[in-house]
Amino acid sequence: MAVKIRLARRGRKKAAMYDVVIADARSPRDGRFIEKIGRYNPSTDPATVIIDEEKAFQWVMNGAQPTDTVRAMLKYRGVMYRKHLQLGVNKGAITQEEADEKFAKFMEGRDSQVQAKRDRLAAEAEAEAKARLEAERKVNEARAEALAAKKAEALAATAAAEAEANAEEAPADAEGDAPAAEEGQEG
Repeated sequence: MAVKIRLARRGRKKAAMYDVVIADARSPRDGRFIEKIGRYNPSTDPATVIIDEEKAFQWVMNGAQPTDTVRAMLKYRGVMYRKHLQLGVNKGAITQEEADEKFAKFMEGRDSQVQAKRDRLAAEAEAEAKARLEAERKVNEARAEALAAKKAEALAATAAAEAEANAEEAPADAEGDAPAAEEGQEG
């Protein structure tokens, strides 16, 4: 029986998640499987890869063939490099201690790269949020200035209208006062 390490899809439409499974090569994609060894979520950045590395290593050493996508994930998690080192130990090219030391060094380098990417993404998101807030602040200031200018125009228009009304009332009052004064002199 040919055994494959492959992905089995789950999740809703356009929001796929995958299980990493050990399955017979003849079984359907989402069908029967032998063992589930992990999960893969490509929607996150960086993609979430959770694999039981010990089980994956055992299956790879026993001859299970990973698909291209799963092979890339196993390389990312260091399983394929560990297999490479273990084959060297089995052939007698290196000792187990040397292999363990090389693998530990590889994992430290990989972990630092992943953390650097996470830090870079977080810094970019923070800078983007800061830029958005700055742009929003500028828009709000422009709106406030426009509103203040409108209020000043309205006050000036109101003052002008009141001045016109007062100017119209003043001559009318002056004309109205003159006949009253004349009446008072006559009487």
